[in-house]
Amino acid sequence: MNLSEAFLIKIYLLIGKKLFKPLLAVSGGADSMSLCHLCYSHRITFGIAHCNFSLRGDESDADEQLVKQWAEERNIPFFSVRFDTEKMAEEWSRGIQETARELRYSWLETIRANHQFSHIMTAHHANDNVETLLMNLFKGTGISGLHGIPERNNYIIRPLLFAAKADIEQYVTHEKIPFREDASNASDKYLRNAIRHQVIPAATSFFPHLVRQVNESIERFTQAEILYRIEMNRRVKKLCEQRGNELYIHTQKWHDSEVAAALCFEIFSPFNFSPDQMPQLLSLTLKQSGKYVESKTHRAVKDRKFLIVSPIKTSDAGFVLIQEETNQIEIEGASIRLSCSLKPTEISTDQNIALIDKSKLSFPLILRHWRQGDYFYPLGMGMKKKKLKRFFIDQKIPLHNKENVWVLESEKRIVWVVGYRLDERFKLRDTTAEFLKIELRMK
Repeated sequence: MNLSEAFLIKIYLLIGKKLFKPLLAVSGGADSMSLCHLCYSHRITFGIAHCNFSLRGDESDADEQLVKQWAEERNIPFFSVRFDTEKMAEEWSRGIQETARELRYSWLETIRANHQFSHIMTAHHANDNVETLLMNLFKGTGISGLHGIPERNNYIIRPLLFAAKADIEQYVTHEKIPFREDASNASDKYLRNAIRHQVIPAATSFFPHLVRQVNESIERFTQAEILYRIEMNRRVKKLCEQRGNELYIHTQKWHDSEVAAALCFEIFSPFNFSPDQMPQLLSLTLKQSGKYVESKTHRAVKDRKFLIVSPIKTSDAGFVLIQEETNQIEIEGASIRLSCSLKPTEISTDQNIALIDKSKLSFPLILRHWRQGDYFYPLGMGMKKKKLKRFFIDQKIPLHNKENVWVLESEKRIVWVVGYRLDERFKLRDTTAEFLKIELRMK
């Protein structure tokens, strides 16, 4: 079966009898121009969209002109856009390729929706699939990276994934299809190009049918991932509990699991923890309360029987870690200021100020919302233990206020019910050499 026949069958398998009027993403290279020719030769109604990323000067403009001329000669709707990709990449603090990809697909979807095209069609092929799998494998993206490039993703379809690059090159030559070679494709500056020019040729010298065999494996990986997701979701559901913006993970159940490492990756990757941090997260289950590991956006903290994953941004978090050097933090509707001094000459009676014997504290401290079961030894009650729930009733604290109460904790012991009462164990004594002053200021 030749490329043209296989392409038509693939379109039918992907689309069936649904309305089909695709928008083709066309760069001007051999792959996308062959896609244009295939659609045109099979009398498919389609449009062409070209992105000029302004990265190669006159060369980029020549690519655009080729695609535009090909479309106009055949009376095919043509859409184009120019991006200052380097400027956008700098503004977004992203790589050139990532920026170009995001700009491209966002613009393509806008054109598709505004001009009533049924799908976006790209010319990704089997070699692209192998490159993507290897990139994901090297980056440590887990099983989700082993399925390569999906044939269909919402409105986007990729009907040439079955074809090797050599098959497309043969088709372009036989049909005398005009195209332009992107000179940047010869450079190893980008990871994909380095894999294309260095890794795959070296591997192919040992495995001549590498592209076909890896693509066959990708199909099996894709189906295996379905089973993997079903079982992982079942296990994660047993281990984790969402409480507001925080995720509570039962450490003992997790640590004892025979697939603890896989669970670690699946639980923490969505919170921007890197593959290199996974061993630290696993070992955190055995550490004392207050120990933590941070990603760019979240913090995983050991707290008794749980690891708690919380946003680093304190306004979104249900708890905050306080280091010894911390001098101010922001919480819901208030700020908290901290300072250390020698023993004060007078004791404040302001409930919004806590004076704490620093020698009794172990950093980091944890500032969190109170929860059922919490107890402390209220100052002035002679070491009489009291649950916070009972304390709130005795103090006649309204329900809407009670729900927003924070507590300061040191090594599982409540130091201060913020804005209400200090714990007897942390009060200043004659022997106190240094104290920590914590002041609550409402906004």
